[in-house]
Amino acid sequence: MAHSYDVLLSFDVAQLSEKLRAREVSPVEVTEAYLRQIEKHNTTLRSYITVTDDLARKAARRAETEIVAGKWKGPFHGVPIALKDLLYTKGILTTGGSKILGDFKPTFDATVWTKLKRAGAILLGKLNLHEFAYGVTSSNPHYGTCRNPYATDRIPGGSSGGSAAAIVAKMAAATIGSDTGGSIRIPAALCGCVGLKPTWSRVSRYGVIPLAATLDHVGPITRSVRDAALMLQVIAGRDPNDSTSSREKVPAYAKACDGGISGTRIGVIRELTSELSEDVARSFDGALATLRSLGATVDEVSIPSLPLAGAVSGIITWAEALEYHEEWMRTRAQDYGEDVRWLLEIGMITPAATYVRAQRARARILADALKAHDTHDVLVAPTSAIVAPPVRETSMLDPGPLFDVVRSILRFTSAFDVTGQPALAIPTGLSPGGLPISLQIIGRLFDEPTVLRVAAAYEAARGPLAPPTL
Repeated sequence: MAHSYDVLLSFDVAQLSEKLRAREVSPVEVTEAYLRQIEKHNTTLRSYITVTDDLARKAARRAETEIVAGKWKGPFHGVPIALKDLLYTKGILTTGGSKILGDFKPTFDATVWTKLKRAGAILLGKLNLHEFAYGVTSSNPHYGTCRNPYATDRIPGGSSGGSAAAIVAKMAAATIGSDTGGSIRIPAALCGCVGLKPTWSRVSRYGVIPLAATLDHVGPITRSVRDAALMLQVIAGRDPNDSTSSREKVPAYAKACDGGISGTRIGVIRELTSELSEDVARSFDGALATLRSLGATVDEVSIPSLPLAGAVSGIITWAEALEYHEEWMRTRAQDYGEDVRWLLEIGMITPAATYVRAQRARARILADALKAHDTHDVLVAPTSAIVAPPVRETSMLDPGPLFDVVRSILRFTSAFDVTGQPALAIPTGLSPGGLPISLQIIGRLFDEPTVLRVAAAYEAARGPLAPPTL
């Protein structure tokens, strides 16, 4: 039986995979629904740089044949997904959101895509981002300004703006983003979806264009907490091609979503509860009340060195980003967008001693964070102090407002790239103006299951978020 496109697009991965497995829906019709949605909305939202429609249709037919033959590969078999355009895809344009790599087609796949492809996922295309993942707006000078599905005059956040916008606009069932200072959680927060930055080293970064090698993380951006758990299950684990990937055992993440949180100890990070907009403060207090109503103990906790994290993150990123871009800055500086070139120039004047001190300071911040975990299972904070700002207020033509925006957002996320802890962004509701607001849940190193358990319990109590009107 044929299904309407709206029905097919309404399923999250957890629901869709069950229907695909039971052959109630076909990968071919689901893929066609997503391709039609991309065609309908991408001109406005600029979520995709490249749409791999022919390859997607071919993969969908193959998945259908396999499923009919009883060769179901798991929850992502026949599920249409998309990748941030800094993951290598063999023979497919991989731009990094840049002019410099405008015609680059890798000769191999990123490990994350290899794993998803092996699990039967269908690639719809490559997603727009802040150029080379170096910014929080996703206003890309080369491939167009990515826009927020809840209000197209607003930024989606960055750098994985296309990944979050595509989820919320139902232009992909699940997406992959990367996070160096907040680039999974920020767009998830501003667009109104779930973004999970795993523990550093939990997911391979082989074949992923780097921003700052010791801070970069790869992870899922999805409609639901369970979808994030299912996607992490596929992409987590040791990779011989990435010497920094962990040998830590990969637990059953989806199973963690089924537990309650009665008796769970939740710490509200004191250093991240000031200078919030009125709407964010109200929504955050409401989320804490919901967590208490579910039986959790919620009280305040301090991470004294946390205010250092912004400077530490900035210094490390300036230096490590330059290391990757140094040759192009010598030969093709004019091909960078103005904001990214400016940041790379700061890297040129960052002393080596300053970089070493910043790396040393990471240990102190992590020690303080882990001390907070002695008495608390997870920590919480807003994901951003503000809702998505207008695109016009984030232009380099008037950097003053842009710096204020960056501080109001990065202050809440970058610390947990510095410490490497898992952190998940989940919507708490919409502002009176109809824009998403988000809660951030932070866990101990490699304790994604507890983060997912708390997030899933909160999500169920919160109920569905009103979708954007597109």
